[in-house]
Amino acid sequence: MIADCTAPADPANVTNVCAEPIRLSDAEREQAVVMLREHLLAGRLTLEEFTDRVGAALQARFDRDLASVRQDLPAVPVPGGAGHRSVRLTAALFGHVARRGPLRLRRWTVAASAFGDLDLDLRDATTDRGQVVIAVVAVLGNIDVYVPEGVNVQVSGLAAFGHRRDWGRGTDRPDAPTVHVQALGFAGTIDVWRVPHDMHDSSYGEIMRRLHPRPGRPA
Repeated sequence: MIADCTAPADPANVTNVCAEPIRLSDAEREQAVVMLREHLLAGRLTLEEFTDRVGAALQARFDRDLASVRQDLPAVPVPGGAGHRSVRLTAALFGHVARRGPLRLRRWTVAASAFGDLDLDLRDATTDRGQVVIAVVAVLGNIDVYVPEGVNVQVSGLAAFGHRRDWGRGTDRPDAPTVHVQALGFAGTIDVWRVPHDMHDSSYGEIMRRLHPRPGRPA
């Protein structure tokens, strides 16, 4: 292997040496993931940032590969500040409501829609829990929940005269938080979208077109 060498700014500086990269063990990668989870629960990482960095940590081969994973994070997790607003209840009644941004998920969150449309976007959300429950109730309304890919999502419940569906690639990571979506619908629609990382800034229409393509509809 070729050493990662950087020429010294001062040729007279004989203390400069080539730093050989050190291979990581499985235990060291797992330790990095545990560190990231602590930062997530402290509110320092969003759900999407957490899943993105966990993927990088699990693929890291050398110690220097973890530099981007630990970037802008303290060496030892400390309690985060109250920078994100907590979300307990989001509702749409005879209209359209989009709830997004730096939300703070607690143990329970309720999303309800009656004769309206509700978009609950968790791409920039944080949580201090390993398990989060979102109770989704749609009565003659529509609810779409957007969760970053890499977060464990479990969807359950009942929809009468409507539908309950989930889209995207599912994951089963013991190190990742789990979002339990408990759905109840009557003549309404409930859809859960697992949003790929490269679609962080995409519109809801773009997400739907990729994850649920329809014949004749432009991609």
